[in-house]
Amino acid sequence: MLNFSLKRLKESHQGSWIALDFFMLGLLILNLALILFDSLYATDLIRQSLNQLTPALLEWYKPIHANFILIDLVFVAIFLTEFILRWFVAVKNKDYLRWYFYPFIHWYDLVGCIPVGGARFLRFLRVFSIIYRLQKYKIIDIRQSAPYRFIAFYYDVFVEELSDRIVAKVLSDAQDDLRQGSPLLEEITTEVLAARKPIVCNWVASLAVHSGHSIEDMQAGSTLREHVRQSVGRAVRNNSQVSALKLVPVVGSGIEKMLENAVTDIVIQSVINLLTDVTPEKIDRLISHSIASSSEEDKLDQEMLNVVDECIELLKGHVSHQRWKTRL
Repeated sequence: MLNFSLKRLKESHQGSWIALDFFMLGLLILNLALILFDSLYATDLIRQSLNQLTPALLEWYKPIHANFILIDLVFVAIFLTEFILRWFVAVKNKDYLRWYFYPFIHWYDLVGCIPVGGARFLRFLRVFSIIYRLQKYKIIDIRQSAPYRFIAFYYDVFVEELSDRIVAKVLSDAQDDLRQGSPLLEEITTEVLAARKPIVCNWVASLAVHSGHSIEDMQAGSTLREHVRQSVGRAVRNNSQVSALKLVPVVGSGIEKMLENAVTDIVIQSVINLLTDVTPEKIDRLISHSIASSSEEDKLDQEMLNVVDECIELLKGHVSHQRWKTRL
C-alpha cells in the first residue's frame, strides 16, 4: 500500500507541481507506448500480422510511422519545456548552491529527451523522479509496499555480501603482512607514538608538578602526609640504632620523637621537591634512556602481534556472518 495522504499534499503546497507530474506521467506513458508500438511496427512480422487482422489500421499508421521522429520531437519539446521551467523555479528558490547544478542532479530527465534510439526509453526514469518527490513530501509512503521491501532486501543482501568480501580480503592481507614479519609495532612506536611524545611528556610533567603542589598544601596533602608520617614512624621505631636512643635516660624518648618528625618532614619535602622539579625535558630523557631493547621486549612484541592477529581473525569471523539470513 502506498498510503496516499491528501492532508500531506495540502500541507506541502505542491499541488500544482504534483498535478503537472501526473500530466507529464500521462504524456510519458503515451509517448512510451507509441515508441514501443512504432518499434514493433518496424518489423515485418508485425506488419504482416496487422495486414491480416486490420488492413485499415496498417494503412492509417503508415504516415505516422514515416513521420514518427517529428511526432516524437513534439513530446521532446514538451518534456524540455517542463525541464526548463523546473530549472528556472529551482534557481529562483535557490534550491541548489549553484544555478547549473540542476541539470546534473536531474540528468535522467535530460538524457531521456534525446530523440535517438534506446535513449528514448530512458524517459521511463521520470517515473522514479515523480515517486521520489511524492515520497519526499510524504504524500505517499512506498517503504511499506511489497515491491520496495523486496528491492530493499536484496539490495541490502548485495551490499552486505560485497562489503563483507572486501573487508575480509583487506583483513586477510593485513594478517599476511603481519605474519611475514611486518614492522607494525615499530612503525606505531616511531610514527604514531613518537610524534606525540612531547605532548605525553608535558602531560606527565604537569601531572607531577600538580601532585607536588597538592602534597605541599596542608589541607589537600593531609592524607599523604599522614601516610608518610605513619610509614616513617614505623621505620624509625623498627630501626635498631634509633631504638637504642631509648636507653638514654630522660631525653631518649624525646630525641627519638624529634628524629621521627625530622625524617618525616625531610621525606615529604624531598617528594615535593622531586615532583615540582619535574620538567618535560627530564621526562623525555627518562623515557629515552629507560627503554632498551631486550629479548623480553622482543617476546612482548611477538605476543602483541599474535594478539593483533587473533583479533583480526575474530573480526573476520564476525564480518563474514551473513546477517541477512536471519531476516528471511
